[in-house]
Amino acid sequence: MAERRHGRAAPETHTSVVSDDWDGRDVSGEQHSQVAFVDVDMTEMIDEGTVFSDCVFRGVRFNASRHTDAAFVNCTFTRCGFFDATFTGCKLVGSRFDGCTFDLLKVDGGDWSFVGLPGANLRGASFKDVRMREADLTGARCEGATLQRVDLSGASLHQADLSRCDLRGSDLSALDPLAVDLRGAVVDLPQAVLIATALGLDVRSD
Repeated sequence: MAERRHGRAAPETHTSVVSDDWDGRDVSGEQHSQVAFVDVDMTEMIDEGTVFSDCVFRGVRFNASRHTDAAFVNCTFTRCGFFDATFTGCKLVGSRFDGCTFDLLKVDGGDWSFVGLPGANLRGASFKDVRMREADLTGARCEGATLQRVDLSGASLHQADLSRCDLRGSDLSALDPLAVDLRGAVVDLPQAVLIATALGLDVRSD
């Protein structure tokens, strides 16, 4: 199990669900704590207000699933698929992703602070109005992704590929422009000034 950036141990599970079919299941309002979900099909699952705490997901298919105001707190996701999954107003604080796929993932609002996504392939994923404070995006591949109005304060972005990424409105105070790939990235004017200043330029209005 991958270690967490802030030293918190991966969750210990007490029960397990293996090779079950939750395809299209409505799990709204349920609570699951310290459960290991292994090779479970959660395709098109509907999840409103569900709480998963200290759970482990291995080989789980979340394709086209819909999550609203749900919580996945301090969970670990290994080799899971999130094709066309949608998270709206969800809390994933302290969760960790290893070897997962995120094609067409859409995240709107919510709190993903302290999330571990090192090396994640987020090309084409969309994050809007999300809190991702101190998230680990080291080496993340975000080419062409959307990261609009995202709070990335304190985030680890070393060697991240942000080329052609739409960063408008996001907090880039933790960004070292010399340690990431920003070719073709879309930024707003305040961000452009911030980046230019970080590069040692003397920005003046006249």
